[in-house]
Amino acid sequence: MSTLNLSVLQQPLAWMDGEANLAFFDTLLADLHGRDLIILPEMFTTGFAMEAAKSSLPQARVVAWLREKARATGAMVGGSAAIQTEKGAVNRFLLVEPEGKVHHYDKRHLFRMADEHHHYLAGDRREVIVWRGWRILPQVCYDLRFPVFSRNANDYDLALYVANWPAPRAAHWQALLLARAIENQAYIAGCNRVGSDGNNHQYSGDSRIVSPQGEILAAGEAHQAAILNAELSLENLRDYRERFPAWRDADTFSL
Repeated sequence: MSTLNLSVLQQPLAWMDGEANLAFFDTLLADLHGRDLIILPEMFTTGFAMEAAKSSLPQARVVAWLREKARATGAMVGGSAAIQTEKGAVNRFLLVEPEGKVHHYDKRHLFRMADEHHHYLAGDRREVIVWRGWRILPQVCYDLRFPVFSRNANDYDLALYVANWPAPRAAHWQALLLARAIENQAYIAGCNRVGSDGNNHQYSGDSRIVSPQGEILAAGEAHQAAILNAELSLENLRDYRERFPAWRDADTFSL
């Protein structure tokens, strides 16, 4: 399909209360119709909590809920959650299709300033998901600061960044989302939470959906809960990359 109807949920999160967060998003998603892709923030079941590495909802519960929401909305639904695996805890971006197929990406760049690398295992690979004709790259929060990892090798059309990005560094978040869109000639969606967490960190949201040319298609007002909607055009993306093929002159290297 040439268009993708995207919704980004800029919302507060209950601290370390998985069932409360699922109930909250139940209400929001009940009113969303006609979307192709619905994105929730990073660690949407707990908030950005190191405690969640040992005490969070099991993956089976989170996946079952996502499957229910995807089936009900007819959209692929996703967000990241703290998940315990046999090897250790991961910050896992789960995306589930209406038919029940599950995709996931484990956060590669762990936020050492909060000791995330002492509580979670880093992901070891990049993932690109194909959904309704769109190639989608899922990323998580701190990944945004590392452009080599999200470099577009002509393998994605849309990159998704889910986050718990604190308000004091909101300017970095906004600037980097624009940069990733422009340098990769791709659509970028950044879904950040609002409110405060159990460590008294404040989150201003500032979620964005950005065009390949750096135009802000939808923006969340600072410190306000919001649902951002945008219709993305694959035809416009391909036309722009053909008319302005900067990607052809990109340096060749691999990570």
